[in-house]
Amino acid sequence: MAKRRKRHKHEDHVDESWLVPYADILTLLLALFIVLFASSTVDQEKLNEMSTVFNSIFMGSDGVMEYPMPVQPTDPAVEEQQENDITVNAPATATAYAMDQQELQQIKASVDNFIAVNEVEESFETTMTDEGLLVTIRDGVLFAPASAAISAESRTIVDELSELLVFEPGRNVIITGHTDNVPINSAAFESNWELSVMRAVNFLKILIDQNPQLDPLHFSAKGYGEYHPIADNTTADGRAKNRRVEVLIQQRILEDGTEVKIDN
Repeated sequence: MAKRRKRHKHEDHVDESWLVPYADILTLLLALFIVLFASSTVDQEKLNEMSTVFNSIFMGSDGVMEYPMPVQPTDPAVEEQQENDITVNAPATATAYAMDQQELQQIKASVDNFIAVNEVEESFETTMTDEGLLVTIRDGVLFAPASAAISAESRTIVDELSELLVFEPGRNVIITGHTDNVPINSAAFESNWELSVMRAVNFLKILIDQNPQLDPLHFSAKGYGEYHPIADNTTADGRAKNRRVEVLIQQRILEDGTEVKIDN
């Protein structure tokens, strides 16, 4: 007779998963009541301390501190002196710049008068720039074509111009040579670079040699060749304007109050 297998009773299990969220809700409610109770009983001093701590946190401090970081007191005398320095320096800077610009305008008037007296309006021009007073001289009044030698006829004009370049205190004066874009065909110069530089140097040497009052330390020369044109090189008139020597009489003080270094 076969043995009957014993049947195991399976006990029914109650689903208790709801207990977890229920416990969480009870915990949150308890915390809420505690906070409400504490808020209703906190005194003013504790409230101020809590406010200080939260302000420290939200204002980007390094961490929660028992007391706020003390603010260093400012000396009223120091504050007043700083305000006075700003008030005094701003007008002084503006006045110095204005006086320097006025002096440059006087120099311009002297050069303009020199141009009118010598009747060289077609060859000389003066312009105020953000660097100072720029005197532009067409090359035809100074040089023969493709030459860097100052013509004998122009030496008198250069001599008179040198008298207008004596300043006290001194100013930086920059002589710059320029050419048109026509390739040079000369055994003396391989390119317009050399021609423009030598024209500037020779013009500078004549100025210094003819006037011992000029300080060579304040003068410099450079050349740009054909690469800084002021007119169209496709026309004869444009090329004539591009062949020039520029004399820049620099300002001593920039508009922002910065002093220009004077070579000495």
